[in-house]
Amino acid sequence: RLLKRLFPQGIGEPSVYHAVVVIFLEFFAWGLLTTPMLTVLHQTFPQHTFLMNGLIHGVKGLLSFLSAPLIGALSDVWGRKSFLLLTVFFTCAPIPLMKISPWWYFAVISMSGVFAVTFSVIFAYVADITQEHERSTAYGLVSATFAASLVTSPAIGAYLSVAYGDMLVVILATAIALLDICFILVAVPESLPEKMRPASWGAPISWEQADPFASLRKVGQDSTVLLICITVFLSYLPEAGQYSSFFLYLRQVIRFTPETVAAFIAVVGILSILAQTVVLGILMRSIGNKNTILLGLGFQILQLAWYGFGSQPWMMWAAGAVAAMSSITFPAISAIVSRNADPDQQGVVQGMITGIRGLCNGLGPALYGFVFYLFHVELSDTDGSGKEGKTNMSAIIPGPPFLFGACSVLLSLLVALFIPEHTGPGMRPGAYKKHSNGAQSHSHSPQGSGAEGKEPLLEDSSV
Repeated sequence: RLLKRLFPQGIGEPSVYHAVVVIFLEFFAWGLLTTPMLTVLHQTFPQHTFLMNGLIHGVKGLLSFLSAPLIGALSDVWGRKSFLLLTVFFTCAPIPLMKISPWWYFAVISMSGVFAVTFSVIFAYVADITQEHERSTAYGLVSATFAASLVTSPAIGAYLSVAYGDMLVVILATAIALLDICFILVAVPESLPEKMRPASWGAPISWEQADPFASLRKVGQDSTVLLICITVFLSYLPEAGQYSSFFLYLRQVIRFTPETVAAFIAVVGILSILAQTVVLGILMRSIGNKNTILLGLGFQILQLAWYGFGSQPWMMWAAGAVAAMSSITFPAISAIVSRNADPDQQGVVQGMITGIRGLCNGLGPALYGFVFYLFHVELSDTDGSGKEGKTNMSAIIPGPPFLFGACSVLLSLLVALFIPEHTGPGMRPGAYKKHSNGAQSHSHSPQGSGAEGKEPLLEDSSV
């Protein structure tokens, strides 16, 4: 209420561009820290760097999994703006600690997972203000913005780190994070109309809505949701592990310089933007939602296999181009999810999917770190001095975790084959019936006619 009194309107009507700016600033700030973070990570944990990196991101991901359903449900009741502010603030809170206390920095990164669900709230924000046929394009734009934020920021961070030191990079990243918070406070309007919320802030949120495991149990009660969630889990598990360790892998095993790593991120980011805007829109119109998901998963299998067997720099560049094409998968999945969710359920549904991704963010990095440790892949040089690391370079498979990931995505592709292209009342048993608790207990007359014609994604029906 205080937030509403101080900043009641925002600037203009709610739009996708508000969501885009929030995402861009948050991840641009983190992108600046790519090179300094590699150095600080190795200095703080000189032994078993891959393993510790996996554990840090693993704890963060598990906490995100536990909190995502609650934050999604609360945003359905109390609005998106306040939770955008909360998630961005706590996600960026560790940034200034990098130079103050590295131990506290990594500890706070782990604990910040409780609120590291910005994408959940952003996708619900976008769903509030877009029509069904516009959502795949809007989700693609948001995901492309995430890639765009990483096009230049690692290169800028690497240059500033070499020229002026890591302290300036940390100060700049902190300033950008503060700018993002101020933008949400001043410029972002609320996307969820008052008439779509309960009559008072005292509306109850049931434990079932906040319990992530209850959310997973409900997943099994709807065949479509079950298939989508298994697909997300099996495909995002290796992706999460890859994100947490790939830059270290390029430096250690492939011997990329910091400048080459920054250039690699920029090129893959640009290609991802093209894939998630131009290519995604064409594919969704020409081959449909489901086939777009299948195509993206196919590209991901090829990319991970190439990472796993590749031992030369040119192989990494070629696999990076394929990785850009695989980035169409999640926007396509988000679109098929939102098409089957009621207007008042978007936060819960996106929170559930983000919760699955949060679980992967916990298990994926830990799994990759353990496999790297198991195959004796250690980080012993991040300063560009040219010393040889303790990697078993004679191994037939230079990147074992990536090969495990390719097998996981292959299973995901097989599951995705059974996802129906369209889900309607005739495809699932049971009648549409609102639950009597929490955010689901109130009706929405403006969307009434549209809501009656489709089943909600969280419908309690048998498989």
